[in-house]
Amino acid sequence: MINFLNLEYFLVAAEELNFTRAAKKLYISQQSLSSHISNMEKELGILLFHRTTPLTLTFAGKAMVRRANQLLDIKDETIKELSDIKDFSSGELSIGISHTRGRIFLPQILPKYNKQFPNIHLNILEGNSKELDNALSHGSLDLIIGMLPFVVPDIKTTPLCQEEILMIVPDSIIYKYFGNRHDRILSSLNKKMDIELLSNCPFLMTNKGNRIRSIPDTIFEEAQITPNIILETENVETLLGLCIRGMGITFYPKTFIAHSDLLQNIAASNKIHIFSLSENHSHGTLAIGCHKTRYQTNAAKQFICMAQEIF
Repeated sequence: MINFLNLEYFLVAAEELNFTRAAKKLYISQQSLSSHISNMEKELGILLFHRTTPLTLTFAGKAMVRRANQLLDIKDETIKELSDIKDFSSGELSIGISHTRGRIFLPQILPKYNKQFPNIHLNILEGNSKELDNALSHGSLDLIIGMLPFVVPDIKTTPLCQEEILMIVPDSIIYKYFGNRHDRILSSLNKKMDIELLSNCPFLMTNKGNRIRSIPDTIFEEAQITPNIILETENVETLLGLCIRGMGITFYPKTFIAHSDLLQNIAASNKIHIFSLSENHSHGTLAIGCHKTRYQTNAAKQFICMAQEIF
C-alpha cells in the first residue's frame, strides 16, 4: 500500500523533474528516492515518469500529482481536527501577512496570543499579496491578514478595521514642478485634494496586484489621468524612503504612519506633506481570510477572536 512518505517524495520529484535535485531537497540519497518511486510504480502497476532527460510525467503521473496533493491535504486536515478534539493543548497556526504590516500588526497580538496559548507553534509567512493568496489557496497557510479584496476562491473573511491610504508628497517635488506657486498649490491641496494638480509629477507605486496599489489606481482612472510612474516595487517602506528623499510621490497606509515617529517628525519639518484622498476610494478594510473548505482549528478561531478584540 502506498504510504504518505512515498506521496511526499513523489511530489517533490514531480516538481523538480530531476531525481538528483529532488533527493538533495529531501535530504536523502538519489538511490533511496529512485527506490521509493520504483516501489510506487510497482504497487500501482504503471509508470509515473518517463526516464528521459529531463524527466517527464506520464499521463498517470500527472493524475497522481493531483491525487497525491488531495490525499496529503486530507491527512493534514485530519491531524489538525484530531489535535483539536484531543484537548487543544498543542498544535500549530500558520499566518500570512505583508512584511510591513507584520511589523506593526504582529507585535500587538502575538505576545498576548502566545501567553494565552503557549503550546501553539506559530509559523509566519511574510510576503506580497499574490504570494499570500497562493499559499492560502494551496493550504500552506491557515490565515492571511491584509486589505480586502482577497482573490482566493472560497475564502471566508473577517473584517478587523478600516484602513485609509494617504498620499505622501515631498516638498521638493512641489517646488520643482510649481516654483513660485508652491504655497498656493499646497493651500489648494490642503483645502481639497485634486489629483489632477499633480498629474505631471513623478509617482512611486507598489506593483500591480498589491492591494495598496488598487486605491490610487481607481482614483487615477476616475480622474482619467495616466500617472507618470517612474518606479514600481513591492515594498512600501522602500517607496517611502525614496519619497522622503524627494524622488516622487507615493501612497502609504495611515496605520503605518501612526506607528512611525520618524515619519511624523519628517512631516512636522515640512520636508513632506501628507494628504487624505477621495473619501469614496481611499478607505479599505483590513481583514483576516481563511479557506471555507478547510477545517478551521481552535488555534485559528482563537486568533481571529483575539484580533477582533484588539483591532
